[in-house]
Amino acid sequence: MSITAILVEYLADLIEYLGYIGIFILMTLESSGIPIPSEIVVTFAGFKSFEGSFNLIDVTLVSTLANLTGSLIFYYIGYRYGGPFVDRYGKYLRLNNEHIDLVKRWFGKYGDISIFIGRITPGVRTYISFPAGLARMNLRNFIILTLIGSIIWNYMLAYAGYVLRDNWHKIIPIIDYIAIIAIPLIIIILYIMWRNKLI
Repeated sequence: MSITAILVEYLADLIEYLGYIGIFILMTLESSGIPIPSEIVVTFAGFKSFEGSFNLIDVTLVSTLANLTGSLIFYYIGYRYGGPFVDRYGKYLRLNNEHIDLVKRWFGKYGDISIFIGRITPGVRTYISFPAGLARMNLRNFIILTLIGSIIWNYMLAYAGYVLRDNWHKIIPIIDYIAIIAIPLIIIILYIMWRNKLI
């Protein structure tokens, strides 16, 4: 059995056992920077909604509130400890205060759209809150855009699980492929913008 299959089975069992509380805990951890795949958690919950164990709208709302909770935790970590972390350990990661200034300029210009797109981009959505906190992004805008993006993402996943039913797990490799394409593309766009002094 592959690691992915073991993870799918474990998370599915946990959700069945803990119900909405399990969904909330897992999605909070995911948005706090711990790489728990939301495509497993929410899509499986959507499938269970088809079976009658959950409600599709409730799954979306619980997942979204959990995303906001975890995102605020990660935002605070970036806000409170991001600078000191770079000062202390940045040399090992080739990071310095110049990079912090770059992040701040980026979020000063493109923070709102970055949070919204980040929330619906696999591979990015888990970590976008940390640089937002590091850059001291406006908290009200951060909360609003996190909620909007998370509602869209979670409803899409839950609905996919509802429609796919027993085949709900087939969505996982599709999202993995999207992440494989999206992350390098974002890096290329950022590099081009940096080269053209747009940030």
